Amino acid sequence: METIGFLMDGFAVALTPYNLMFALFGAFAGTLIGCLPGLGPANGVAILIPLAFTLGLPPETAMILLTSVYAGAMYGGRISSILLNIPGDEPAMMTCLDGYPMAQQGRAADALAISAIASFAGSLIGTIGLIILAPVLARFALTFGPVEYFALFLLAFATLGGITGKNPMKTVIAAVLGIMISTVGIDISTGTQRYTAGVLELYEGIDFILAIVGLFAISELLFFVEARMGKGRSKVKVGKLTLSFKEIVSTIPTQLRGGVLGFIAGVLPGAGASLGSFISYTLEKSVIGKKGRFGEGDIRGVVAPEAGNNGAASGALVPMLTLGVPGSGTTAVLLAMLISLNITPGPLMFTQNADIVWGVIAALLIGNVLLLILNIPMIGVFVRLLSVPPMYLLPIVTMVAFVGIYSISHSTFDLYFMIVFGVGGFILRKLEIPMVPIILGLLLGPEMEKNLGHALILSDGDWMTLWSSPLAIGLWLVAGLGLVLPTLVGPTLRRRMRNSIKEGPVSD
Repeated sequence: METIGFLMDGFAVALTPYNLMFALFGAFAGTLIGCLPGLGPANGVAILIPLAFTLGLPPETAMILLTSVYAGAMYGGRISSILLNIPGDEPAMMTCLDGYPMAQQGRAADALAISAIASFAGSLIGTIGLIILAPVLARFALTFGPVEYFALFLLAFATLGGITGKNPMKTVIAAVLGIMISTVGIDISTGTQRYTAGVLELYEGIDFILAIVGLFAISELLFFVEARMGKGRSKVKVGKLTLSFKEIVSTIPTQLRGGVLGFIAGVLPGAGASLGSFISYTLEKSVIGKKGRFGEGDIRGVVAPEAGNNGAASGALVPMLTLGVPGSGTTAVLLAMLISLNITPGPLMFTQNADIVWGVIAALLIGNVLLLILNIPMIGVFVRLLSVPPMYLLPIVTMVAFVGIYSISHSTFDLYFMIVFGVGGFILRKLEIPMVPIILGLLLGPEMEKNLGHALILSDGDWMTLWSSPLAIGLWLVAGLGLVLPTLVGPTLRRRMRNSIKEGPVSD
C-alpha cells in the first residue's frame, strides 16, 4: 500500500501540464532519434542533456524528459530494422529477422504496428517490475557499508559491457581510462593536485557532462562527416494496415514472455536490452517450434525481441535508481545527469528525492501510453525522416550540443574540451574501444575511491576488511564471474546473435 501511495504522488508530479509537455516532447524526439540508424538511446539522451540545462529545467522535469527520450528511442529502433533491415541500435538487431521479411511481403505497416504494441507491453511489464522490485532492493541496499559499496562498484566495472561487449579486454581498458580521467583535479582527502598540469580549469576535475556529449554526440558527428552521408535513404512503401484484432490477441503470450525475460536481463548489470531481445526471440522460437515461420516474416518474431528489449530498458533502471550502478549504457548517461543535478542515486534517493524517483516511474507509465498513441498514426512521419539527408540533421544536433554546454558554464574552455573528447571518442571508437565503460569510470571512480578510503580508515589500513562480510565476498565472486564468463561465453553468444540475421545490412 505504501508503494501505491508513492506512485500516486509520482503521478501528481508527472501529470502537471509542464511535465506532461516535456514527457510528450521527449517521447516524440526519442522515437525520431531511435529510428535513425546508429544513434540509439544513449546518444539520444546525451544529445538532449545540454537542452535540459539550457532550459533550466527543475530536476524532476529534466529526468522525465530524458527518460521519455530513452523510452522513445527504444521504440524508434524498430523502424529502420523493419523498413531497411538496418537496426537503429544493437537491441533492434533481432527485429530484422522477421520484421524486414514482413516488409518485403507488403506488411510493413502491420510489422510497425505490432512492434509498437509489443514495445508498449514489454515496457509496461518492465515498469511494473521496477515498481515492485526497486523499493525492496533499495531497503536491502541500506545495509551496505563502504566495503560492500566498493565491491558493488567493482562488480559494475566487471559486468558492464559483459556478455554483449565485443572484446572484454577493451572493455577493461576503457573502464581503467575512465577511472584515470576521474582522478583529474584536487584530491579532496589530501588537497593534492592530480594531473592538472597547472591548468586552473582542471582543478575541480572534468565535468562528465562534457565528456558524455563529446564522446557520444560529437564523435557521432565525426563519423557522419567521415562517411560523407550527404544523401538520404530511399523511401520505403509502408502499405495499408491490415493487422487484425485476432492476430494481436494471439501474440499476448509472446508479449508476456518477452517482457518478463527482458526485465530480468535488464536488471542484471551489463546484460541489457541486447541480451533481452536475443533470449526473448530464442525462447519464442523454441516454444513455437516447427509451427512458426521464424526468419520468414512470423509476426511473433517481431513481437518477442521488441517486448524483450523494452522490458530490459525499464529493468536497467532498477540498479541505477536503487544502487547507483547503471544497468546499461543509457542508464549510465542518466546517472550522470542525476549526479550533475546534485542528486545521489542509491537507496536514500527513495526517501530524500521520492518526488523525482516516483515522478520518473509514473512518467514512464504515462510515456508508454503516449508512445503507443504516437507510434501507430505517425508511422508515415517517422518513415519520411529516414529519407532526410544527415547533412541537414547533424548540424542541428551539433548546435544543440554546443549551445547547451556553453549555457551550463559560459566557458569557451569547456567547448574546446568537449571537442577534445569528441575527437578522442572518435579515435577510440575506430579502435573498437567502447564508450560506456569510460563514462562509468568517470561516474563511479570518485565514489569507488571514497568508499575504499572510508573502509581502510575504519579498519586502520587493513586491506582484509574488503573481504570481511559475506555480502562483500558474494559481490567479489559475482564480479569474478562477470570478468570470466564474457571471455568464455560471450564470443559464442555474440556470434549466434549476428549469425541469426541471415541477410546483412542492405545498402541504399
